[in-house]
Amino acid sequence: MTKNSRSDAYAASGVDITAGYKAVQLMKEHVGRTQTDGVMSDVGGFGGLFRPDIAGMSEPVLVSGTDGVGTKLKLAFLADRHDTVGIDCVAMCVNDIICVGARPLFFLDYIACGKNIPERIADIVKGVSEGCVQSGAALIGGETAEMPGFYPEDEYDLAGFAVGMADKPKLLDKSKVTEGDCIIALPSSGVHSNGFSLVRKVFDVENSDIQSPVEALGGKSLLETLLTPTKIYVKPVLALLEQVEVKSIAHITGGGFYENIPRSLPDGLSAKIKKDDVRVLPIFRHIAETGSISEHDMYNTFNMGVGMICVVAAEDAPQAMQVLREAGEDAYMLGEVVASDEGVILW
Repeated sequence: MTKNSRSDAYAASGVDITAGYKAVQLMKEHVGRTQTDGVMSDVGGFGGLFRPDIAGMSEPVLVSGTDGVGTKLKLAFLADRHDTVGIDCVAMCVNDIICVGARPLFFLDYIACGKNIPERIADIVKGVSEGCVQSGAALIGGETAEMPGFYPEDEYDLAGFAVGMADKPKLLDKSKVTEGDCIIALPSSGVHSNGFSLVRKVFDVENSDIQSPVEALGGKSLLETLLTPTKIYVKPVLALLEQVEVKSIAHITGGGFYENIPRSLPDGLSAKIKKDDVRVLPIFRHIAETGSISEHDMYNTFNMGVGMICVVAAEDAPQAMQVLREAGEDAYMLGEVVASDEGVILW
C-alpha cells in the first residue's frame, strides 16, 4: 500500500480499498503455513508463481479442479464462524483432482463479499490455508472482491481452484476396472459441502433452534455437526497410489452414490453394494427422519458417510486396506464391481 492509496469517492460508494490492504496483511501469516519448495512469489502480486518439480516424470500432465462451498456458507453466517469453510473449499477441489492420480501443487481462492471486514476475510483465508496444509498444496494467490449492493454486508461467497500434476503413464484409467474388483470406502466426516439446500429446507435452519444439543447427534448441536469441514483425502490416497495399483477413484459429492460412483466405472459395469455395509453417519439418519426423505433420494443427494471410494483388484484389496489404515483412514470394504448397466446396485 502506498501512502496516497485511498479513494474517498470509491469509499463513498461502499468499497474501502484500504480494508483490502489490511486483509492482505492479516492473512499473510496463514498463507505462510502453506508455502512449499515450488513457490516463487509472495501474496499481493499480480500473479502467483510456481515452479513444479518434474524430476522422474516422463510426461508431466497438469490437472485442475474448481469448486465452491455452496449454501453451506449460510450456516457459517448463522454461526458467525468463518475459519472452517475455507477447508471445505480446498477439499472440494483437491479431492477431485486426486481422483485421477494427481498430486495438488497449488491453490487460489476467490472471496466476493458485500463488505470487506479484514478480520473476517483473514479468518476465511485461515481455513483455506489449513486445507492447503492438509493437502500439501501451496496457497499462491487469490482475490477478494468487495461488491456492495450485490451481496449483503454480512455475507460472502467463496470459491477456488487447485492445480496438480501427474505423470501421464500413472494417470488412473477406469477402463482397467473389471468384474470382481473390490470397492473400498473411505469414511466422510459428515455432510461435507453438498446437499445443503435440502438440509436447510429440512431443518428450516434460519428459523429454528439449531444450536442446542441433539441426542440423535451424540449431544452435538445441529449447527456444529453441519459445519464439520469436508475431509481431505489427498495424503492417504497418495500413499495408496505409491504402493498399490488403484484402478479408479470416485469423490462422493452432490448426487451421492448414484451420480458419482458410476463415473469411476466403464460402461457395462456397476457397483454392487449391500446397504447394511454402508456405515451411515447419524446426521444422515436425522436428515432422512426429519424431512421424510426417501432412501433413494438420500443416496442420490448425500455421501451417506462415504466420502471417497477406491477400486482395486480383489487380490490387492488387503494391502490397500492396510496402507489406508496406516495412513489414518478407517477404510472398509464397501462392495464389488459386477456386470450390469445399472451403475449402482444397492441391496
